[in-house]
Amino acid sequence: MKHSLVFGGFWAFFILLCGSLVASYDGPLYDFSAYTECKAQPEEPLYQGGILKDEPPIMKPAIIGKTATGFYTPAFLLKNLTLGNLYCFSTWIKIQGANSALIRASLKTENRTYNCIGTVLAKNGCWSFLKGGFVLDSPSNLALLLFQNSDDKDIDITIDSSSLQPFTDQEWRFNQQFMINTQRKRAVTIHVSDQQGNRLQGAAITINQVSKDFPFGSAIAHTILGNLPYQNWFVERFNAAVFENELKWYATEPDQGKTNYTLADQMLEFVRGHQIIARGHNIFWEDPKYTPAWVRNLAGPDLQSAVNSRIQSLMSKYKEEFIHWDVSNEMLHFDFYKQRLGPDATLHFYETAHQSDPLATLFMNEFNVVETCSDVKSTVDTYIERIRELERGGMYMDGIGLESHFTVPNLPLMRAVIDKLATLRLPIWLTEVDISSSVGKELQGVYLEQVLREGFSHPSVNGIMLWTALHPKGCYEMCLTDENFKNLPAGDVVDKLLKEWESGEMKGVTDEHGSYSFYGFLGEYKVNVGYGDRAANSTFSLPRSDETKHFSIHL
Repeated sequence: MKHSLVFGGFWAFFILLCGSLVASYDGPLYDFSAYTECKAQPEEPLYQGGILKDEPPIMKPAIIGKTATGFYTPAFLLKNLTLGNLYCFSTWIKIQGANSALIRASLKTENRTYNCIGTVLAKNGCWSFLKGGFVLDSPSNLALLLFQNSDDKDIDITIDSSSLQPFTDQEWRFNQQFMINTQRKRAVTIHVSDQQGNRLQGAAITINQVSKDFPFGSAIAHTILGNLPYQNWFVERFNAAVFENELKWYATEPDQGKTNYTLADQMLEFVRGHQIIARGHNIFWEDPKYTPAWVRNLAGPDLQSAVNSRIQSLMSKYKEEFIHWDVSNEMLHFDFYKQRLGPDATLHFYETAHQSDPLATLFMNEFNVVETCSDVKSTVDTYIERIRELERGGMYMDGIGLESHFTVPNLPLMRAVIDKLATLRLPIWLTEVDISSSVGKELQGVYLEQVLREGFSHPSVNGIMLWTALHPKGCYEMCLTDENFKNLPAGDVVDKLLKEWESGEMKGVTDEHGSYSFYGFLGEYKVNVGYGDRAANSTFSLPRSDETKHFSIHL
């Protein structure tokens, strides 16, 4: 399957919107094309090959450990790579010598090795598409981009239609803003007339956005209960929430048969009272470390009975309360239930959850999918294969959950991975966004802004959740504020972007056609119109569409 984005109409509209700013841009436009099927012939290279145009690969002896294998692997010799540029890489790969193999692209410069800049699960006898990228932390006069079989077995690797396209930081930001303006905003024209339909020129209009269409939220913990400052701080910022631990099995049933949903009920009451949507996290966790101790001691029919009781208890109690459920958390890395209940255990979870709450979107939630490609358990193609396996078994209403626990983000890789996942045409959410505390608070803010801009600007991302539940001793990895709700650098970034990604109050007057036009973020709006001694108030919704929204008000 191919996934791509067509720019034509959007681009023309954006030029009209931003005038000379866009017309003067002569840099590259990002190509969202991605392919997940194995093809008889490769497609044409993206960006006509970029800086690899007319640059054939060299053949380099493949080495395992310190031993030459007798096989040769293709590689590219790259000269004068620039510090700060973002490099988007893609190629088509065909293998011989194995039915399938996980092929990893890596980059070696004078100063360091970038172990993984992209992967593809290649198949024998046809062409598979690898898409990734990298950002250098130091300039390079001479670098080697090469390909390896991840399990170090001897195979022949052939490549074709390769491309390496550099973007400056300014070009990358321009492309992000372009997508925000075309995917997260929409043109509106308000028409004002009297009761007889006569157009009213000079009518005063005030427009306010009262809610946002894009879900942007954070994890919360039971620490928010009874904590009015925390509640006020949260409600002022977010329209979505997820409970950090309070719905997990070890929290709701620490002892067999003794369920306690008190904390989850109180937290749900809080979010419901403030019209905040909530994700359900999670029904099961495949990591045995986070499975209740009494469950770990069960097997066979006893475990199956406990599993069925868990789903029935949780899903019947909270039917239609949560928009999503993370059904079997981190199943690419762990397989506790598969080992105990057989290969169809996960499929059974999804089937039963769907039957219990048919309107909830059931998610596959996983880490190290967009954060890195070095984790062989959770490469983008591994994720896609698992989703397709579940779909073949009859899984319903599935969604893609990307935990997004970053250290140093690789934005070209992050975007490339989402491009490939978008070929599934399923909802994609960044579900647990944070930056490792190991980088320090200042860099947490810098890297968080990069990740949030990347997520918000990608047309296939439907929502973003931060993993920043506040506790007396801090947060999981990253806090937005201190204990007194004074912003930390990450909190400053969130507040800045929340303001940037909303339509502030707009005031104007209707033109000679009795109309007033603006370009607003998707969401709900309130409009006040005055003309002489007449006035009217109204509201309208602004959902995603390529067409201008027309709204009429009579005075």
